Amino acid sequence: MARQRRQHNNRSGQSGTRIARVGELIRRVVAEELEALDDDRLSMVSITSVDVDRDLHRAVLWFTSLDRDDDPEILEAFDEYRGRLRHEVSTQTRLRRAPELDFRADITLRSAERIEELLRQDPRPAVDDGFDHDGEEE
Repeated sequence: MARQRRQHNNRSGQSGTRIARVGELIRRVVAEELEALDDDRLSMVSITSVDVDRDLHRAVLWFTSLDRDDDPEILEAFDEYRGRLRHEVSTQTRLRRAPELDFRADITLRSAERIEELLRQDPRPAVDDGFDHDGEEE
């Protein structure tokens, strides 16, 4: 007899995969809209991921940009376009209610670059330890 595979649901009754699919759908819609906007503050911004809460009332959109100094300006632009972006999410998805959109800088990539930079540096300071390079005392 073939067994049906049960999908694990969270407490709200919705599957985790549905929430992930909704997050990816929101990410795609917002990314497409960012390309259509004619705002220099958002020209080099990418939406890296979206975290949607279980009841689909709020979505945190993580973004990255080339210059971390631009984050305040980018957040200001997202504040200006938040209503328009939410409207597009509403019209392009089949959700009963479009979630509130919250934008946050994704520092993961920047942190990884900083770690790589530190690892490339010589970790040993130049110290005269009294030995020549052969390990014998001078």
